[in-house]
Amino acid sequence: MTRVVVLDYGTGNVHSAVKALELAGADVTLTHDRGIALEAHGLVVPGVGAFSAVMSALKGVRGDEIVDRRLAGGRAVLGICVGMQVLFERGVERGIDTEGLGEWPGTVTELPAAVLPHMGWNTVAAGPDSRLFSGIEDERFYFVHSYAAQSWTLDVQPPFPQPCLTWADHGAPFLAAVENGPLSATQFHPEKSGDAGIRLLTNWLSTLHE
Repeated sequence: MTRVVVLDYGTGNVHSAVKALELAGADVTLTHDRGIALEAHGLVVPGVGAFSAVMSALKGVRGDEIVDRRLAGGRAVLGICVGMQVLFERGVERGIDTEGLGEWPGTVTELPAAVLPHMGWNTVAAGPDSRLFSGIEDERFYFVHSYAAQSWTLDVQPPFPQPCLTWADHGAPFLAAVENGPLSATQFHPEKSGDAGIRLLTNWLSTLHE
């Protein structure tokens, strides 16, 4: 059985993530215990709310160290929603500039859309050779957000593989998902995206033993 930890640091929506991962076939533990989180096959970092609040709560349980340590060892991490946003260098929300985890360069900013938040179902343009979206490239996924990464500036040189980028649009193009070695993330909520979301989580789980 594939062992997955959903990082419990006080953010909302963790129980629906746990349930969705179980439906996808994982043995799931909800915890912030460092040892268990480091030893699991996969770590999921959920996130709901403000960028600054999520970063503060993450650091409160040393989640930033757990993520960094796992990635240094090539162990899989999946960020969801604000759990994706905090993987970037910075987030600017309502004038508050907050330092992120810095795994990817770039700043998360407000979408230039007439209607915010971007709430509901939307299609995505899956990147070529995407593993996450295999078999579900034409499905819709559930978004709830006003902020996003709207550019990608990480320069990856051979022999390292190029990241697989998936985009969506609401007022402007934004990153809906990134697959970058052991680090993956989705701006939408797979756990709220019905069968397509379960399939995406199943696809992610299938990569954890490679």
